[in-house]
Amino acid sequence: MRRDDRVILIGEDIAGGTGGKGEEDAWGGVMGVTKGLYKEFGAGRVIDTPISEMSYIGTAVGAAATGLRPIAELMFCDFLGCCFDQILNQAAKFRYMFGGKVSMPLVIRMQCGAGFSAAAQHSQSLHALLTHIPGLKVVMPSSPYEAKGLLIEAIRDNDPVMFFENKLMYDDVGEVPDEDYTIPFGEAALRTDGEDVTICALGRMVNLAEQAVVQLRKRNIEATLIDLRSTSPLDVETICESVEETGRLVIVDEGSPRCGFAADVAALVASKAFGALQAPIEMVTPPHTPIPFAPVLEQEYLPNPERVIMAVDKVMAYGR
Repeated sequence: MRRDDRVILIGEDIAGGTGGKGEEDAWGGVMGVTKGLYKEFGAGRVIDTPISEMSYIGTAVGAAATGLRPIAELMFCDFLGCCFDQILNQAAKFRYMFGGKVSMPLVIRMQCGAGFSAAAQHSQSLHALLTHIPGLKVVMPSSPYEAKGLLIEAIRDNDPVMFFENKLMYDDVGEVPDEDYTIPFGEAALRTDGEDVTICALGRMVNLAEQAVVQLRKRNIEATLIDLRSTSPLDVETICESVEETGRLVIVDEGSPRCGFAADVAALVASKAFGALQAPIEMVTPPHTPIPFAPVLEQEYLPNPERVIMAVDKVMAYGR
């Protein structure tokens, strides 16, 4: 925002409800992410809105079309249903429909993920839903370092970027450089390198998979762990190159399995690197059900390192 005065923030309670009698900048969004920005940049660039996702996402789309670079906070990705037309039929299609004469430098930040006991309407991971839509870029960071680099890249991008932040990761701690840096979309990162099995994951699932990789190494199973970073664009080349070397693939994803992101990656690998596979592809996902509210059931619903290890054992059972 200091670098580019076209960047604005828009959303519910991002400045603490400045229209009321309470303290200005009292909240900074539901997770306090934007706290402090109102005092520095003022009400003209940090804009509190009514509780109407349709209106303020539509406002952000229009602002992007006229040359501003809005960052809209949707709070929970579950609220996509309230403003889906603005994303599906407007933001995603403007550049195409106007022959490239209109750009859409819009970022929509939203929380995803279960494990917070926030129940079925505040715990979903809907990245696959938006990945399905041409014209959108879809991003999910796995660490503080990734979050900064990918968010700066998103803000400077001229296309609409859907930026998913797992709510269980806001307290994660990691090294983050003070200076600006960007991480390109569509370029996956190799977290570990191994010759026995390829594991692909996204967001918080990368951390769970990494725990599984440590345990597998104690059993002399070496895994390549790929942090995909973005689902659209997707680094299919890196995935297939790894599968060509290992012959086995396990995909870890928190989204629903039916028509989901894990199923998409499995289909791509089956069509492009089938000859390299030495075992059926395994997917570690939740069941195809709404997310339970009860903590015990919610933990049963979620992928975990033990299930990743079980999936690796299945593909390794076909021999090395």
